[in-house]
Amino acid sequence: MGKKPAFPQLLVRFVLAAVVLGAVAPPRCAAFNPRMLFVVKPDPIVLRDHGGALLTGNLTVNLLFYGRFAPSQRAIVADFVRSLSSAAAPRHPSAGPSVASWWRTTSLYRGGGARVALGRQVLDERMSLGRGPLSPANITSLARAAGHHRGAVTAVLTAADVAVSPFCVSRCGAHGGDRAGAHGRARYAYLWAGNPGTQCPGQCAWPFHQPPYGPQAQPLVPPNGDVGVDGMVISLAALLAGTVTNPYGDGYYQGDAGAGLEAATACAGIFGSGAYPGYPGRLLTDPATGGSYNAVGFGGRKYLLPALWDPTTSRCKTLV
Repeated sequence: MGKKPAFPQLLVRFVLAAVVLGAVAPPRCAAFNPRMLFVVKPDPIVLRDHGGALLTGNLTVNLLFYGRFAPSQRAIVADFVRSLSSAAAPRHPSAGPSVASWWRTTSLYRGGGARVALGRQVLDERMSLGRGPLSPANITSLARAAGHHRGAVTAVLTAADVAVSPFCVSRCGAHGGDRAGAHGRARYAYLWAGNPGTQCPGQCAWPFHQPPYGPQAQPLVPPNGDVGVDGMVISLAALLAGTVTNPYGDGYYQGDAGAGLEAATACAGIFGSGAYPGYPGRLLTDPATGGSYNAVGFGGRKYLLPALWDPTTSRCKTLV
């Protein structure tokens, strides 16, 4: 178990900046805002169901790696997506809570959730649109070019040296959907998450790096030994949860459409029980590596995942 820091709880007024994708006929988009990790959310947090379509049933997640990712880095991400399936859960409870049990919270939302399977892995190492800064419209184009179909989500993942505007400034990632299909039906959903290892680890890889403001506690050791990719997995996890529960901006959220709190962002900064701003909560520690984690996935790989809002209790649900 992690030790509780001695510093007093930081009380910060909640501010959520609206983020809009600047594309022609832009899809509705929600962002994972780095400031959410260090702020106090309004109490109580209740995500309203706006009645729109959710992603349910069988769902394929395709990964598009933009820029250079080492094979080991791609494996961390791919194994996380594989781990969302109940079939990948560790057989022995002593291994710790599973990634699949974390994902199961999304099944408590209307429609019963989505059963996730890993789809295509596309490599764009030559960076077809350049090193950036990429615009939100560029991200949408990459997702569209990667191919899409009903029942699939494309995750665009940008490498540590690829600039995306406004990465770090107001978001660590974003998700959206295209409604250009027949009869106004959503044609596909997508998301984007960046590797913050060199550009903004304090904002988008916390708690594996000291934040630029707020309490300066000792950073945690990332469970897979990669501050950037382990941080990116936190964003990816939060965005996937937001994608299935609010894919087109009219599902579950609190606040303004396109800039509201969603399944994971409503609980941002909470990873274990007893969390408060600047302290992620009580976590498990890998005795071999010292890495902090709260979920075990495919092949025994460990991850640190954000708490999810539970619609049956209206509370943030943690695994440990």
